[in-house]
Amino acid sequence: MDERGLAPDGTIAREGALERVAPAFAPAVEAARARIAAVFGPDRLHSAYLYGSVPRGTAIPGVSDLDLQLALHREPTAADRADARAVEAGLDRDFPEVDGVGFLLSGTGSLLSEAERHDAGFFLACLCTPLLGPDLAAGLPPYRPTSLLARETNGDLARLLPGWRARADVGTDPRALGRRVGRRLVRTGFTLVMPRWGGWTSDLDRSAEVFGGYYPERAAQMRLAVTTGRATAPDPAVLDVLVDELGPWLAAEYTAVHGEKTPRAGQPA
Repeated sequence: MDERGLAPDGTIAREGALERVAPAFAPAVEAARARIAAVFGPDRLHSAYLYGSVPRGTAIPGVSDLDLQLALHREPTAADRADARAVEAGLDRDFPEVDGVGFLLSGTGSLLSEAERHDAGFFLACLCTPLLGPDLAAGLPPYRPTSLLARETNGDLARLLPGWRARADVGTDPRALGRRVGRRLVRTGFTLVMPRWGGWTSDLDRSAEVFGGYYPERAAQMRLAVTTGRATAPDPAVLDVLVDELGPWLAAEYTAVHGEKTPRAGQPA
């Protein structure tokens, strides 16, 4: 992998690996592997993957989340989600090294579908590290930093803004909202310029730096998004700036440059 996250052939390299998991997080990862296998079993679970800072080797003990993608043989049910929440809670309780545990649940049919080829498929193939079971990435194509990839991964920001504004007004769980808003804005800002930059990164600081090289007038706001994406208690005034100023500008610029993401049925905000 080169400094722009590319393989020698110019495609986006898979960014994580089990050997990059820091020793402090290894017990939590092994417990996740064992508990997921025990709870879901081969009848429900096709495969499981790590993603985020832990498999990238950049996680900070006591600060970073432990994030996993579970690929089920069928689309997830309410019972599957309840079982996932129970495993999440147990891991979060037993391993103080991680600051929160989160599972994404998807059916293999959705992950490999044509509709998700440049969204969930890309996520699985390039941003997820295999932990359990056969790797679904074998059935997916290589990816390049194109406008199509930008549009299908992050071209739905305008649809998210009203929901963020409503949650900010209610004031429920500001930490979770701040992290979601901050990280999503940084990812969207980076993918806005990704085809021009010609590479891939999931690092928040690097993403903001790359974005700022193309939009220096918005660089300070993007740095605020990085800070908010990591904050345990986000500043409400800063969150207002991100949701009401940076967000709408970024959504409009994204649509002008890449177009809007193809709508998905039942896509959550």
